[in-house]
Amino acid sequence: MGIPAWIWFVIAAVALVAGLALLAADRAKEGSRNRERMRWAELRGWQFVEEDERLPKQWSNGAIGYFGAQMAVNVVAGSTFTSDGRRPVFIFDIESEGQIPAVVVAVRCNRVHETPLEMWLSSVPFQREDMPEMLGPIGQRYAFANDSEGARKVITQELVDAADSLGGDVGVAWLENEWVLASVAPNAGPSRLERLLRDLGEIADIVDPFDEEYDNASTPGRHWQADAPEDIEPQG
Repeated sequence: MGIPAWIWFVIAAVALVAGLALLAADRAKEGSRNRERMRWAELRGWQFVEEDERLPKQWSNGAIGYFGAQMAVNVVAGSTFTSDGRRPVFIFDIESEGQIPAVVVAVRCNRVHETPLEMWLSSVPFQREDMPEMLGPIGQRYAFANDSEGARKVITQELVDAADSLGGDVGVAWLENEWVLASVAPNAGPSRLERLLRDLGEIADIVDPFDEEYDNASTPGRHWQADAPEDIEPQG
């Protein structure tokens, strides 16, 4: 005997309700993250914008390439002090296929890094298409770069120690263009992001000691140029 049609109707209705509940929960979580990030930006005197599709396109390595970032959401732009001086920063959620797989924190250096370098935790399934060459383990992480000679000039014991101190929730840290970046779990709150900013600032000081003649205290990163009044730029 076949299953009555009303049972299929009940199953479909339950599935629909469950799907709507999950969607509502996701939206509530995103709304909470949005409000928390906005309050944090206000407290720091930084600027906030809900989304920017151009920002993640300025990088292709690390978490940006791994997750295929399509949009930056809940974007904070500002600047922070390091031992060598003030540096512009970005903090934003990666959006890919409608999901938020990670938060990216970026600290700007003065000099462009000639050799992009990725430092992945060994516990992370880091393989992707167009993955750079694996150079081998450095501390608790694995180093990847297409220019092994150039990368080894950058990889000092000081850098390895700083990368090890980032924490087990930071899947990858990387150097690209004039930036030091890292990705952390999407549930990272302001206090965790503050610590990660300090740690990335230390790495920036290691790979890019300041030139005394250079002052970028109020200079926005060249990867986010404002075209309209509603666009935001980092402020000191």
